[in-house]
Amino acid sequence: MTLRVSADKDTGVAVVTLDRPEKLNAIDLSTADQLASVWREFRFDDSVRAIVLTGAGERAFCTGLDRDADVPQPNSPYMVDDPLVAIGPKACDLWKPVIVAVNGMACGGAFYLIGEADFVIADETATFFDPHTTYGMVSAYESILLAQRMPFGEVARMALMGTAERVSARRAYEVGLVSEVTAPGEALAAGVRCADVIASCPTEAVQGTVRAVWAAKEATRTAALAHAPHLVSMGNLPSEAQAGLFAGRRGAFRTR
Repeated sequence: MTLRVSADKDTGVAVVTLDRPEKLNAIDLSTADQLASVWREFRFDDSVRAIVLTGAGERAFCTGLDRDADVPQPNSPYMVDDPLVAIGPKACDLWKPVIVAVNGMACGGAFYLIGEADFVIADETATFFDPHTTYGMVSAYESILLAQRMPFGEVARMALMGTAERVSARRAYEVGLVSEVTAPGEALAAGVRCADVIASCPTEAVQGTVRAVWAAKEATRTAALAHAPHLVSMGNLPSEAQAGLFAGRRGAFRTR
């Protein structure tokens, strides 16, 4: 298993850990399936009232889709098979509160998870970036999800600068992507503390509040995501061209 799940029945808090530290917690097809299954299982588990999602190891929370994943695509700009489209809790119709705890890198497909969290806690080591344009890919789902959490200009800059810049935890806090910055290694503990408080509140009130907050932006998000598959299909370079860029680029970056 590439996903670890632990639940404290006394507090009602579950911790979900992406457990591929040797791959910087990149998501392969098995992990994607496991994430979708876990979120759906939590819908029926009344003993779980709040969830914290994190990544194993110190180097990364998640670096998106594993480049070794083989995802065949239809030969049509109107049909795209996105292996990450159902990895987030809201995509699986889970309306229990989910907190993401980030240490190290969070990039690319990690934003499918961060974008569907209710809030994000990061330690001082965390950095955020979106490598898509650098490697000849459209940042569609990622940018749309981030646009629900960050100012327009910050989303555009992150998406367009690719691997040339990384956003520090402090800057992410300043622009609203992150709600709290902790000392190194303390993000998970901070997330669990918040989850403990939330899980102690009446369940109906908590879930109703989660749904109300997301309803405020649901129409915009849904409409924008409807365009994402076509933009990806028409704008991405062929796989072999992407592979050449991945192999050839080892450029420096700056953190802001």
